[in-house]
Amino acid sequence: MWNDPPGGFHPVSAPDFLPRPQLEAIQLQRLQSVVTRAYDNVALFRSRMDERGLTPASIANLADIARLPFTVKADLRDTYPFGLFASPMEQIVRLHASSGTTGKPIVVAYTQADLDVWSEVMVRSFAACGVHRGDVIQNAYGYGLFTGGLGAHYGAELLGATVIPISGGNTERQLMVMQDFGVTAICCTPSYFLHLIEAAREMKIDFSKLRVGVFGAEPWSEAMRERIQEDSGIRAHDIYGLSEIIGPGVGIECTEQRGLHIFEDHFYPEIIDTETGEVLPEGAEGELVLTTLSKQAMPMIRYRTRDVTALVSDQCACGRTLRRIRRIGRRSDDMFIIRGVNVFPSQVETALLRVEGTLPHYQIVLTRDKGLDQMEVKVEVTPEVFSDEIRKLEALQHKLEGSIENILGLRVKVTLVQPKSIARSEGKARRVSDLRNM
Repeated sequence: MWNDPPGGFHPVSAPDFLPRPQLEAIQLQRLQSVVTRAYDNVALFRSRMDERGLTPASIANLADIARLPFTVKADLRDTYPFGLFASPMEQIVRLHASSGTTGKPIVVAYTQADLDVWSEVMVRSFAACGVHRGDVIQNAYGYGLFTGGLGAHYGAELLGATVIPISGGNTERQLMVMQDFGVTAICCTPSYFLHLIEAAREMKIDFSKLRVGVFGAEPWSEAMRERIQEDSGIRAHDIYGLSEIIGPGVGIECTEQRGLHIFEDHFYPEIIDTETGEVLPEGAEGELVLTTLSKQAMPMIRYRTRDVTALVSDQCACGRTLRRIRRIGRRSDDMFIIRGVNVFPSQVETALLRVEGTLPHYQIVLTRDKGLDQMEVKVEVTPEVFSDEIRKLEALQHKLEGSIENILGLRVKVTLVQPKSIARSEGKARRVSDLRNM
């Protein structure tokens, strides 16, 4: 039976189960409030609304959100570091930042009320996937400017669970702690957990008490989930979030694992056509756009996430009335084109994991020879397969090439490499492309 932590948040009394009309009334009130706050305090947002002839009073119903301007990642870089803040610095109690490819990180800010909301949605996230007070949670997300570590940490503490703030890296220590401390739930990236499974086999370490994994911070396929669950015996749940919105806890898979519930009382979701920006009907695939409904320090209005998914509104068996999004396997800016064919890394991963004898570690190498794009996929094989005769290796190679062609409609070269020859990541998975002659 659930018992509230002293002063804690009770996930069963959360808005997760509210009738839709009640939830939508909360959304509208909060949308009107956050638009007013952004208009009054953020010069960029005010100027864009003025250009459209809009004021906060223009938002009379939820459908009016489509009249508001989009926010994109470049806006955060262009106003670096504090240009999108809607609260004075004396009310800002924490800053986080994500790494930037241009040298400038993306800075996000929180008031104390924002941190309280963040902890609340993380409690609701843990509860949705079956983690509760009494669990021992190993938090292997990185601590620091990255939002993952502290976001999961404070949510787990508010839940009333026992938290091990181990952070990322040091695989041997991770496995020792997991075994010796009786860890029952783990938070980390899915690619790193695959590395932990591999290392545990070699070290003959048992973590049989572990039953739940809360994995996020990178796209991962259904095939990878199946591999994780088969190899470890745990339930692997996808958690969604991004620094620009709040961090982890924007959405979570419940125990049904049929899409990620978005905590709509705090984050309003839309799906748009990537090219036109038009709002798409529920069920249609497009780009996810999110609006923070309760963020004080740095409200995000119609933020284009670049994540490709679809909204699902049919009733979930768990009883939550929150709408779900399909699991995100790709981003609109994650695509590359090979000989006229659109290719996403998640498609390659799915094709590889369908074939026995390979390890879930691969590298996509892109080159251009005489103006023609070429793609090679380097795939690790299991030690048993690598020691097999050449004929069997060639058969596996052909099978992998066929699996990729079946999904992509494109014939690519597959190269089998020995175990551990592809670098492991202790944080987010790294995509490495060879751009020579590109």
